[in-house]
Amino acid sequence: MNQLLPTIIRTLVAAATLSAAALSAHAQGVTGDIQAGQKKAEMCIGCHGIPGYQNSFPEIHKVPMISGQTAQYIVASLVAYKKGDRRHPSMRGIAGSLNEQDMADLGAFYASHASKAAPDVPRTASTAAAALIEKGACASCHGANFSKPIDPSYPKLGGQHADYLFVALKSYTVEGNNVVGRSNGIMAGIAKQYSTAEMREIAKYLASVEGELKIVPQPRFR
Repeated sequence: MNQLLPTIIRTLVAAATLSAAALSAHAQGVTGDIQAGQKKAEMCIGCHGIPGYQNSFPEIHKVPMISGQTAQYIVASLVAYKKGDRRHPSMRGIAGSLNEQDMADLGAFYASHASKAAPDVPRTASTAAAALIEKGACASCHGANFSKPIDPSYPKLGGQHADYLFVALKSYTVEGNNVVGRSNGIMAGIAKQYSTAEMREIAKYLASVEGELKIVPQPRFR
């Protein structure tokens, strides 16, 4: 059965990708404006625009780097927080105040920070990390170097903070909690294969990969 898991996961991923593509097509009617997004990002920079800034919920970890993510992923994340599929009190409060145009503008702004392409060949993973990543078929969604997702609504992972990646991965295993956790059938099935130690190993490796994500401090924080 364990040998079949990657194949099963890839099949489920294919189905999820078709669904995500349909949602992306539905959202294409709203065009983001970079300059408008820059103004609206005032509410974001207090966390995402400060190098080394940490969040203490649900445990201490660096807030994710979102500069360089795709516009579609930024929008998908905000929609998930607004709907409650991603549960985080602060982010749900922020996302709940945004309409579709606001989200599209923020997506355009943060996507505009992408300044380089990640290499197609990732650094060599340890035998343990390579086996764990293969078990989860991570590259099936997140692409070459974990920075070229097969659908733009999926996140780039290469170079992201390890402690954030660990918290995010673990959140998919949470059930029956209205305050913390993430609802995603595909990711829940993948994450639940791993022990806490294995999640940390995966997160550590992904953080070591050269990617496109970064922090772009605003003038007041430079």
